[in-house]
This record gives sequence, C-alpha cells and structure tokens, in this order.
Amino acid sequence: MFCLTHLISKKSLLLISLAFIYYSNARSQRPNIIYIMSDDMGYADLSGYGRKDYQTPNLDKLASQGIKFVNAYAAAPLCTPTRTGFMTGRYPARTPVGLMEPLTSTKRDSAYGLTAEFPSVASLMKAGGYETALIGKWHLGFLPQHSPIKNGFDYFFGIHSGAADYISHKGDSRQNDLYENDTPVDREGYLTDLFSKKAIAFIKQKHNKPFFLAVTYTAPHWPWQGPGDNAYADTANFRNGGSPAIYAAMMKSLDDGVGEIMKTLDDERLTEQTIVIFTNDNGGERYSDNGGLARAKATLWEGGIRVPAFVRWPGKIGPGIITQQVAVTMDWTATILSIAGAKAHPGFPLDGMDLMPVCTGKKKIVDRTLYWKRFQGNKQKAIRAGKWKYLLDEKGEYLFDLDADPGEKNDLKAKEEAVFSRLKAQFADWEKTVLQPIPL
Repeated sequence: MFCLTHLISKKSLLLISLAFIYYSNARSQRPNIIYIMSDDMGYADLSGYGRKDYQTPNLDKLASQGIKFVNAYAAAPLCTPTRTGFMTGRYPARTPVGLMEPLTSTKRDSAYGLTAEFPSVASLMKAGGYETALIGKWHLGFLPQHSPIKNGFDYFFGIHSGAADYISHKGDSRQNDLYENDTPVDREGYLTDLFSKKAIAFIKQKHNKPFFLAVTYTAPHWPWQGPGDNAYADTANFRNGGSPAIYAAMMKSLDDGVGEIMKTLDDERLTEQTIVIFTNDNGGERYSDNGGLARAKATLWEGGIRVPAFVRWPGKIGPGIITQQVAVTMDWTATILSIAGAKAHPGFPLDGMDLMPVCTGKKKIVDRTLYWKRFQGNKQKAIRAGKWKYLLDEKGEYLFDLDADPGEKNDLKAKEEAVFSRLKAQFADWEKTVLQPIPL
C-alpha cells in the first residue's frame, strides 16, 4: 500500500495545508451582515434626512458612522414587489409574486408567493455558508411553500401579512399572524419591540458560522399605534386613526430598537465584524415627511420610490460620507452576496450592482439606468437614466432633470425631445424582458 506522502512531496503538502488554512480563515473571517428595512417611511422621516418635529438619534448616529445615500430607491412604490426585488435581487416583475401590488389575504391572491423555484438571497447565503434569519414582515405568500423557512431562512419570527395590529398581532385577515418558524405563536408586546428583542436574542446566541440577519420592521406602516395604545377592533379599518404624535411614537420605538441592536453588537464585540445596511421599502403616507418630493407611496413620482439608505462597516467604510450614487433595492442583494462570497444562480442573473466599491471609495460614482412599473391600482411607468427621469402616469408623460429638480416640478419633455424619446424607447425595450402584468 502506498502512502500519500510517497506520491506528494513535502513541499506540495505544505502548500496544500497553507492553502486550506488560508481558505478556512477567509471563510471564518467573513463579516456578519444585518439588513434592516423599515416600512412605509417617508424620505425625510428620519431627523438626519430632514424631519423636524421629532428626533431619530440612533438611526442618525448609524448613518453618520458610515455612508449615507441621498439617491437611493425602492424597487417599487409598494411592499410586496419591493420585497420580491430584495429577496431575488431582480426586478420585481421578473417573478410572479412581484406583480402583486401588493399581495393581499384574499382568495384570489393566495396562490401567489415566493417559492424555492426562485433563488432567494437567503438560500444563496445559506449555500455560501451563512446562518440565515428573518425577523419581521414577510409579505411574500401565505401557503406553506411560501414560508421564509422554505425560502432559505434557518429561522423566522414575524408576520406573513402586509400589516398587523401592533398590539393584538392580528394580520390582514384579522387572524393571529405572528409566527416562529412555521408555528403560530402568541406573544404579548408591541410588535416593533418584539422584533427588536428577537433580533437581539439572535445576535447574542452562539454562532458557528457568520450570520445574515434581515430585520424587516413593520414600523411605521399603519395601523398607526404607539406602545400602550389599544388594539383595533376587528371591524376597524387599519388605515383609520393615527396622529402626528402617534407616528412620532412609532418612529421612536423603531429608533430605540435599532439603537439596542447596535448596542448589542458593541456588547458582544461584533461591531467591527458586522456590516449593517438600513433602508426602506417605499415612500410614506399620511403622517410622513417626503422631504419636498412629489406625491407618496403607491406612485412612481419621487415621493413614492426615493428612500433613506445607509451602510456602516467599521474599518472598511469611513464615517460621515454622503454619496450621490444612485442605488436601488436589488443593489443591496448584490452587495450582500458579494461581501459574503456567495454566488448568484446562473439561471437567475441579478439586476443589482455591488455597491461596496463605491462605499469604500475604490470606485467612482457610476450612472445608472433603473426601471419601475405599476399596473394594479394605477398605471404608471418610470425610468431613471443618469440625471433624467421619464414618467408616465394617469394624466400624461413627463421628463425631469432630477439633479436640478428633485421635486419634479419642471416638465422638460418639450424642451428635451431627443432625451424624452430615447428614455421612452428604452423603457419599451425593458418592458419586453419582464412578465406580463396580472390584472385585478
């Protein structure tokens, strides 16, 4: 019997051993990744982005410790398609559930949801050696095959609906909608605080792998309830009620929760090896401040799709940076996978770009061409190419120079006919590459 060392020289064995050690160390040194998404927040709802009537000190601090984006966008102006964009890293309209604007608990919508047929950021991260967890809002399907656990997450605590009562935890169908993994659970507490506490507990537990944690808060999405408020009656509309003071209380709970999560990273000595990304899923509504941007949630005007976003990675990203780089939801997927060394599925190429070279200063700002489409509820289309934005809504077509006119007040389609025609044609070409809309 031959010994392996008879066939391989000692020098080769040493090289193989060193390579194995390097590879093992490289894998073990990969950072933890926390992705935090708020829900229905207006562009200027953080005091660091312009809100005046209340303060968000913890989120402002987090933004100041890294790079702050002022031209970040949601993949859509509504919850379900944006979450589809993040989970798949692709335009929402490439996946059937991403055509739901948004997914509801009605019988008609029940067949739609994310399934393992479409690789998710969680399944790709898990295949890449990460522990995965989702705490918060899912809103990507109600059937067993649509569960976060069936789509790459090792652990889930949260709701399946688009909204839930913050006190009773009843969802869209007015049934209990709080789950731990695939099991319905009954917990007392304000929903935002429960999510923060679960995220903290997850961070504190022992990890044999680097972790990817998505914390998808429902705050400040309606129903508008602060800590200590009463639950809504089952017959009450979730969109009723609220006040600026209640909204401020909801934002305070969100801000406090993020602050506690950041403190936990410090206490567990994980800050230096954890990248934190914060953003939002679409524009705000009744009590939001959209910072002078036109319109709000559910529209493709800037107030419906431009969102706050920032990234902290101590030692990799310098503090106090503000970037004009245009970014979109799918970019966070591409960035997370790149940081982790995880690979996208070749049959499902990503639509986002890795933003880390821009965040670290290794790459200059690049012009982007991004697309949005709404069909259910209203009929709107938009493309941003560099500084130019073509927009179609129910009243007409427009062309805006967003560098000079972020409030979209000055329609330039008559003055810039060539740009208008070019962007309109680009959108038509892109539209042919995505799925046909699903009518209501």
